[in-house]
Amino acid sequence: MPRIKTNRAKRPPEGFAEVEPVLEMFAQKMKDVEQRPHDKSSKTNALAPIFQVHNQRSRYLFDMYYDRQVISRELFDWLLKQGYGDANLIAKWKKQGYEKLCCLRCIQNKETNFETTCVCRVPRAKLAEQEGDGDKINPCYNCGCMGCASGD
Repeated sequence: MPRIKTNRAKRPPEGFAEVEPVLEMFAQKMKDVEQRPHDKSSKTNALAPIFQVHNQRSRYLFDMYYDRQVISRELFDWLLKQGYGDANLIAKWKKQGYEKLCCLRCIQNKETNFETTCVCRVPRAKLAEQEGDGDKINPCYNCGCMGCASGD
């Protein structure tokens, strides 16, 4: 969540005006997702859209700096410091094998029953071999991801 702007806050670096409309659109999208009514049956199903918007916002900043090279390093660091993106998730995206990682909870093996990674990290070809039915893919119970393995 981005910090609240006050009079004492440091001014944003040059180039912020170019990315501000998109970041405001993501902020509005996040508010809509948070205020949307959900069923009380599953907490993880309610959090999945929030994780997806968070991932989209961080991926936008990653693409703007690393792929398209539109924003400066100073602006990128300032945006991460202000909370517009997830620095830990972006650091994982730079590593081989984690280019399409959906959230950090999916690689934390302490939160699963058998201390393994999440089902969305398993390549779809391996899932099809194990289950025998390649059409049915269960979404991740952490964030609703349908598969973020780099081999897909």
